[in-house]
Amino acid sequence: MSTSAGKLAERTKVAGGNRMELLLFRLNGKQLYGINVFKVKEIIPCPKLTNLPHHTPHVRGVAHVRDGTVSIVDLGMAIRQPAMQNPESHFVIITEYNRRTQGFLVREVDRIVNINWEEVHPPPRGSGKNSFLTAVTQMDNQLIEIVDVEKIIASVDPFAQGVSAEILTDEVKQAAANYHILLVDDSSVARHQVERNLKETGIGFTSLTNGKEALDYLNAMADEGKRVQDELLMIISDIEMPEMDGYTLTRRIKEDPRFANLPVLLHSSLSGIFNEAMVKKVGANFFLAKYDADELARVVIGQIQAVAGEKV
Repeated sequence: MSTSAGKLAERTKVAGGNRMELLLFRLNGKQLYGINVFKVKEIIPCPKLTNLPHHTPHVRGVAHVRDGTVSIVDLGMAIRQPAMQNPESHFVIITEYNRRTQGFLVREVDRIVNINWEEVHPPPRGSGKNSFLTAVTQMDNQLIEIVDVEKIIASVDPFAQGVSAEILTDEVKQAAANYHILLVDDSSVARHQVERNLKETGIGFTSLTNGKEALDYLNAMADEGKRVQDELLMIISDIEMPEMDGYTLTRRIKEDPRFANLPVLLHSSLSGIFNEAMVKKVGANFFLAKYDADELARVVIGQIQAVAGEKV
């Protein structure tokens, strides 16, 4: 087995077991923060930064990385901490989120750890809607705060994409009103974006924040004697979520005869060949990298057409 194939197989095994690899780092103090390793392209010493006029304050500048130009966000400032001094002595984590390459300035990188999603929990209720945390966990009796990078990126470059008018015909909206979708995503920014686009389409939806909540919801529906396929058109689920990730949720759905025929779309800021392998492994019906409103709408409309047995 080649080195790259071996790494892919190992990562597939980790994610398929409701586990993930977390890159830990520090900002201004001793607090440890984390992001999913799958979103990290590389870690480099902070390169020379070129200042940009009229930019968001926590964008410290742009840098030439490989063959492109990448904006560098001071991650401390982005989560309302003081600016990091002497950035040239720190590190930049180059990531790929939502089809965008983004650099994050951090003070130091600690290590990579392998954790179970069951050990990852939503942030404390008191953190409020303005919190930039998407989850928390503990390791070696130390709290690790997992950053909602999608929310940070949205604060730098607000992302508001609507469904194209040519897709949303009157026939589509009329047909969509008869159906309901279960939406599962722990990021408030990503969840609200999908909600806006589903509202544009005219379809009903229920929103939940992790795979465990979604599985409990489906079990409760089935326990009430309802046929889930009659109640829901499909599930749209994120992959990275506390308590239970999207891969495990999909696998559990497909293993249960009561839900097995329910279509699942995995919708994630993770992208690449890794996800192609995992989508096939867990039995998801669709995969889309975030975020293209028209792509998402076409999948939903295609599912409506498949169920209705007519072109809408």
